[in-house]
Amino acid sequence: MSTVEKATTRTKAHIRYKLKDGTGVPGVTTVLGVLNKPALVKWANNLGLQGIDSSKYVDDKAAIGTLAHLMVADYLRGQETDTSEYSKAQIDQAENSVLSFFVWEEQHAIEAILIEEPMVSEHFRFGGTIDCLAKLDGKLVLIDLKTSKGIYPEMLLQLAAYNQLLSEHGHVIDNARILRIGRDEDEGFEERQVNNMAKRWEVFSHCLAIYNLNRELKGGN
Repeated sequence: MSTVEKATTRTKAHIRYKLKDGTGVPGVTTVLGVLNKPALVKWANNLGLQGIDSSKYVDDKAAIGTLAHLMVADYLRGQETDTSEYSKAQIDQAENSVLSFFVWEEQHAIEAILIEEPMVSEHFRFGGTIDCLAKLDGKLVLIDLKTSKGIYPEMLLQLAAYNQLLSEHGHVIDNARILRIGRDEDEGFEERQVNNMAKRWEVFSHCLAIYNLNRELKGGN
């Protein structure tokens, strides 16, 4: 069977996806790194103008996002979260995200089926980790959690890739949605159902092809 090597750090979970034969394959976010992200460039420039080190800022926000994901996952599993590696400020912001999740949850009947589940596509040769597959209000729904300041186009492509992974592993979903749970106290949550899944998958598959071609070129082939 396909394998996954996972090591969780303070800033993010490092996951290595492998096929049945042991061949390493890229993750969804790595594949989508081939896309141009003009909003990200503008954001980094603005930080620079404010005298903020963007690398340190990103690491801090990544740590908060990792902790928020872990807290929600542990809540759904019914277990406590170890926050010993995080600062008080990071814990406070992660808790804001979790509180936003609780507000969203109160509006739904939810039964988690898969939580933080890594998967690999043997056919398309990529991997990804499902935040949550759940029975939501009686339907089978893929839920992807975000703690970012907005919902960006590449996030919608991620859902199409995760949908493909689920399909290959025997899970046919009714719909998919992004749930953005803000880090700030007054952000609340934002929810968006992802449509046009076939077209979004087509875009992702082209990104995957470009990623693989770039790897071949770097290898001197």
